[in-house]
Amino acid sequence: MAGKKVLIVYAHQEPRSLNGSLKDVAVAELSQQGCTVTVSDLYAMDFEPRATGKDITGTLSNPGFFNYGVETHKAYEKRSLSSDIIEEQKKLQEADLVIFQFPLYWFSVPAVLKGWMDRVLCQGFAFDFPGSYDDGFLKAARPACSPRLGSTETSGTSCGPSSTARCTSVDLKSLPLRSVLVLKWHPKKKEREWWPPGRRG
Repeated sequence: MAGKKVLIVYAHQEPRSLNGSLKDVAVAELSQQGCTVTVSDLYAMDFEPRATGKDITGTLSNPGFFNYGVETHKAYEKRSLSSDIIEEQKKLQEADLVIFQFPLYWFSVPAVLKGWMDRVLCQGFAFDFPGSYDDGFLKAARPACSPRLGSTETSGTSCGPSSTARCTSVDLKSLPLRSVLVLKWHPKKKEREWWPPGRRG
């Protein structure tokens, strides 16, 4: 890993949480191995999760009917996306490894991370049509998913821990995580589920 560039996209409000601790351990360990580690702390950055017309700094291609996907695609081609999107895209382009560290909310990612995906991974940058599912543009970076699950391993459903584990595993492979981890990046993705002893986030 020495010499590699790592981007950690971190989505948790509390630095002392399990997610915060896992992020800190990753930074320390990867740095010790000789990696250059960058952290996008979405809450600390006050990252804007809403996909709006403010993401385009230039003239809209169709001012009479706003289509976010079309407009951001054209804005990417004209280099007229907002500065916060451009900065995150630059981090992704430079990364050899991308780690997503977050708590699981309703079997998905927190809203701020979903907004990061919606805004940063636009058409033209992360994918294009046709062939978006097979020919993503970010295959040079290897992704890793490290969700913190919202219950202990022995709780969750009346069917017991094995049912809970199957449920979370299935949902971690569905949208939006599947589209980000499988469709746009390297096929050799990594997923690691964290079952805490108590509910501390």
